[in-house]
Amino acid sequence: MTPRPAHDVPAPSAPPGSAPGTLRPGGRTARVREAVLRTAGDVLAEQGFDALDLADIARRAGVGKTTLYRRWGTPGVLAADLLADMAEQSLPRADTGSLATDLRANARLVVKTLSDARQGPLFRALIAASLCDGQAARALHRFYSVRIAEWAGCVADAVARGELPGGTEPEAVIAAVSAPLYYALLNSGRPLTTTDADRAADAALAAARAGVWVRPAGPDTGAAARG
Repeated sequence: MTPRPAHDVPAPSAPPGSAPGTLRPGGRTARVREAVLRTAGDVLAEQGFDALDLADIARRAGVGKTTLYRRWGTPGVLAADLLADMAEQSLPRADTGSLATDLRANARLVVKTLSDARQGPLFRALIAASLCDGQAARALHRFYSVRIAEWAGCVADAVARGELPGGTEPEAVIAAVSAPLYYALLNSGRPLTTTDADRAADAALAAARAGVWVRPAGPDTGAAARG
């Protein structure tokens, strides 16, 4: 589908110290960003990171090259902004009152995303890009940090309810849910299923209940307890 042309408007200057591609504009500039990111996502999903040519993206999105180069500058910055937008648009975490159910919801969301006809290839392209482009790598790390932080609340709530040992690291548990699913995506070559999702969630839950991700006591903690 050909994206709706966006008006070529000057890109506003980012505040001092802000990273490229992190400005969140409104109005016409927001429409330019939407068109460019939608087009970039299509190209990544269809052809991969190597095909992310800024002049071609400008043409496809109906945006002037001057605006696109001023705003993004490199394919890595464009991929970074795409990931930032995807993190913003992602669904909020589940809150069912049960960690087992919450973790399964998280795992099934990951499987649904990675199995999507567009999102699956898009993520594979972004992962590949992160291996050869520092900006893309940092953006991918930020994306997962945002999503893990969002879902970590499930684990923190479970610790408060007494479902998990005190001192359990919420982020580590959430990362353990999705890690085998991404491994399967990149290595098995077969479609992911809800069974894969549930197994990953259940395995992470079992390990968390066993205290695998309890923060180790510091050197002063034991002394204080003995005192």
